[in-house]
Amino acid sequence: MANPDSRPEFDIIIFGATGFTGRLVAEYLNNHYGSADNAPKWAMAGRSQEKLEAVRDEIGAPADTPLVVANADDMGELEAMCRRTKVVITTVGPYQLYGDKLLAACVATGTDYADLCGEPAWMADKIAEHQENARKSGARICFSSGFDSIPFDLGVMMAQKAAKERFGKVSPRIRGRVRAMAGTFSGGTAASLTATMKAAAKNPGIFKVLASPFALTPGFEGASQPNGMVPGYEGDLGKWAAPFVMAPINTKNVHRTNFLLGHPYGEDFKYDEMMLTSPGDAGKAAAEAMANMMKNPFGSKPPKPGEGPSKEERDNGFYDVLFVAEKPDAKERGDGALHFSVKGKYDPGYGSTSRMITETAMGLLKSDAPGGVGTPGSFLGEALVDRLQEHAELTFSVEN
Repeated sequence: MANPDSRPEFDIIIFGATGFTGRLVAEYLNNHYGSADNAPKWAMAGRSQEKLEAVRDEIGAPADTPLVVANADDMGELEAMCRRTKVVITTVGPYQLYGDKLLAACVATGTDYADLCGEPAWMADKIAEHQENARKSGARICFSSGFDSIPFDLGVMMAQKAAKERFGKVSPRIRGRVRAMAGTFSGGTAASLTATMKAAAKNPGIFKVLASPFALTPGFEGASQPNGMVPGYEGDLGKWAAPFVMAPINTKNVHRTNFLLGHPYGEDFKYDEMMLTSPGDAGKAAAEAMANMMKNPFGSKPPKPGEGPSKEERDNGFYDVLFVAEKPDAKERGDGALHFSVKGKYDPGYGSTSRMITETAMGLLKSDAPGGVGTPGSFLGEALVDRLQEHAELTFSVEN
């Protein structure tokens, strides 16, 4: 637990509570835990007292909900804020533009941290910069605590648990396949991709980081990985598969969790992610069209940070991800494979993400994991799976 000696006044501070996703986090925390016996002590933080008051009233939080004014550019304000809490949830991205000082403040003060980062080049830099100091201060720095990459990180973890129970050992290869999804990617995701491409134009070395499945496992390079960027027909599933826009970050986080936990999936573990379409020519055409969209995944009018879908759209969203865990020593793909699914209610980029990052923070409050820069899977593992099933309307299950 962060700050063990200073007895901070809050359990959780939501930094960026006046933004679209931050407001959803505050609303979920207030509605889901506000009157519970074990309700955390929480506060909303942002740059503007006036805007914080407006969001507090909009979401129906109590009038005495604490509000903390802090600017992402002011290290003194950020450190003072961090000393007041055990965990900081930050939704202020792109993190490569606005996240450096808050992350450093959490590391310096031993404060736990959860974000929604899907920016692997920035994450790789921060791992190198802060891992040792976070270990010393006890701060658990938990990247990618939303749709990227919790359903995938924990889906692989639980599929491997089921594979070990069924096969006697873990699967050497898992395919993550998005079967269905209704909803939108967040404006923050689009802004993060834009910021990453601009940074890469100035520093071409970033492209190497983006291309490597092991960019977040410093000092370790595993087996050659499936590409996942070329459409193909998957006979065992009877459908075409197309590239999935979140795969470049999700696959890196899956390998980082395996790395941090001492390679329980094996050092030669292989993993890729794609999105399933349908059988036949129509499925092939759809897969090829999706592959072309990867050049500009958010179209001519990407969502902007601070914007998002309506409540009805968020409530009607969902996602369904299949994990195909190949049987060890199988002679062909799909032979005896175990099928494991992760399904989530609500729009993945907003409705479900706001719940997942909140439950990550709640899990950190109860965790005794050592400090460092990690993942939801490495810090919380099955304890987070249990929280998500109990509180956030995700399901994890074996299908065959």
